[in-house]
Amino acid sequence: MSLAFDEYGRPFIIIREQQTKSRVKGIEAVKASIMAAKTVARTLRSSLGPKGMDKMLQSPDGDVTITNDGATILEMMDVENQIGKLMVELSKSQDHEIGDGTTGVVVLAGSLLEHAESLLDMGMHPLRIAEGYEMACKVATENLDKIKTRFEFSKEDMEPLVKTCMTTLSSK
Repeated sequence: MSLAFDEYGRPFIIIREQQTKSRVKGIEAVKASIMAAKTVARTLRSSLGPKGMDKMLQSPDGDVTITNDGATILEMMDVENQIGKLMVELSKSQDHEIGDGTTGVVVLAGSLLEHAESLLDMGMHPLRIAEGYEMACKVATENLDKIKTRFEFSKEDMEPLVKTCMTTLSSK
């Protein structure tokens, strides 16, 4: 590989022995993407939950960070695969929208992809797998609507709200 410049001074890369390079297509490409996502999820899995382990991260300039926060870990990781980058974006959007659950959402997505890989091995088409996940999401949402609980509070009786806040704030 070498770097060259065009007539306007813009750089471009020349890849030597390009005929020896191969392009991954079809199911192999899907499985390679799933493997990258599973790797990102496995990295975070051990830091999930109250007994989650901390990770020691070193930045390129030598700074050391110790954390078990999924958003921080993913932010400091240098992910090159496009699906791995999507997992990082998934974590960022969870952090932006909710403010918590960044590790859980990545681990859940990794687990879903892991099961999708076994379905691919059985010969199922990727679109059918995606349709199945859509149907499962609808069923799960309907069941959540059935089991949800509403609690009442008012300016005079703030105790239920305080209990909920104490539970929520204990994780942050």
